[in-house]
Amino acid sequence: MTQPRPLRADAARNRRLLLAAAADEFAERGLDASVADIARRAGIGKGTVFRHFATKDDLLAAIVVDRIQALTDVGERLLDAADPGDALLEFLTAAAHQRQQRDLSFLQEAGDLSEEVTRLRTRMFHTVHRLVDRAREHGAIRADVTGADVILLMCAPNHVVSYVPDAPPDLWRRYLAIIFDGLRPQGAHPLPQPPPDSYGDPVGS
Repeated sequence: MTQPRPLRADAARNRRLLLAAAADEFAERGLDASVADIARRAGIGKGTVFRHFATKDDLLAAIVVDRIQALTDVGERLLDAADPGDALLEFLTAAAHQRQQRDLSFLQEAGDLSEEVTRLRTRMFHTVHRLVDRAREHGAIRADVTGADVILLMCAPNHVVSYVPDAPPDLWRRYLAIIFDGLRPQGAHPLPQPPPDSYGDPVGS
């Protein structure tokens, strides 16, 4: 199979503008946001939108792919970090910061968007499990914490802050610090329930 040609500079710029505008429009209006409003927000023509994405679902999938790919890149880079505990904290910080920049909770309504989203999500979850395994093996986190636990905690700092009216933009850092202290082995008590066998998608939500 031949590799797709890289986008020209102007086309790549239009795509970046389009994805950012679409994420903002969907965040404000939900999945009912129109392609016309997205194009207007991006400062491009409606036809340009359809040249990049044949359907609105394709556009939604691209937003999720960009989001997951960015986090996966961070996680895979941190797999070789000298301090596995710091690496896990840095990854969770990147995940919370990404969500603080643009809340994509509307994607919970979107369902399974594409095979690429599923593939990338699986790859990212595998990376999180490896980060957690390394941190646990080095004694940086408690022995009974699993990758599934951490995946479910990824969106927790931002979820908590969403209940605070006019919250300061960095308030999520307070709750991430509380979460990470809870992951550390010092002073840990046995957990009352086993970890879950499966979990949803906190990344695209």
